[in-house]
Amino acid sequence: MPLPLDDQDGRRRCRDCGEWKPLAEFCVSSKRPSGRGSYCKPCFNNRSKASYAKRVGEKHGREVRATREVPEGHRFCADCGTVKPVVDFPRNRADSTGYATYCKPCHNSRTKEVRQRLYGGSREYHLRRRYGIGEKEFQELLAEQGGVCAVCGAEDPQHVDHDHRTGWVRGILCFNCNGGLGQFRDSPTRLARAITYLRGTTWQRALIHPGVYQMCSPTRGRPPSRPS
Repeated sequence: MPLPLDDQDGRRRCRDCGEWKPLAEFCVSSKRPSGRGSYCKPCFNNRSKASYAKRVGEKHGREVRATREVPEGHRFCADCGTVKPVVDFPRNRADSTGYATYCKPCHNSRTKEVRQRLYGGSREYHLRRRYGIGEKEFQELLAEQGGVCAVCGAEDPQHVDHDHRTGWVRGILCFNCNGGLGQFRDSPTRLARAITYLRGTTWQRALIHPGVYQMCSPTRGRPPSRPS
């Protein structure tokens, strides 16, 4: 005599595992009056995998690789063949798990190999991706500057300076000059005011009483300088 599928409490007995479970834990089926199938979701998934493996074996003559059991909070890296915590994998929003397929060391090795194969190295990749020029254009621009920083004249500058608004490359600068322009937000007005400040508006301490000092400017008594 077949076992009853539903009881009065909205539960069903799975035909595979024999456990009584809520209807919500059974797969949706439009063929059943209750709208749920005869197998719970884990059993249904196992049946689907077995059916797929059988079809592939009969049609293509190859064996389907069994699903690897991985502890919760871990992930299997196909490159090094080890199971590691998910924190050892780079983030990847395109993946349903939120993490990349390969662990960080393997991911870095693959990235380095791709950059070497397509661009000849990481520097060429960085220059083209960030500034739209390659090492050849970099060296040509540096030669036009006489091989020195376009601002201070320091030798062997290695930083590409570009207009953050348009993206156009402006020149090759040393670390300090490139960082300085960035700190001043590429603003001619700020730079002009800084020049004015350095030329004569630096505040100094004046002794007005034993042990008491007052901050004063050497330009006190005349209008402050204005940028031209």
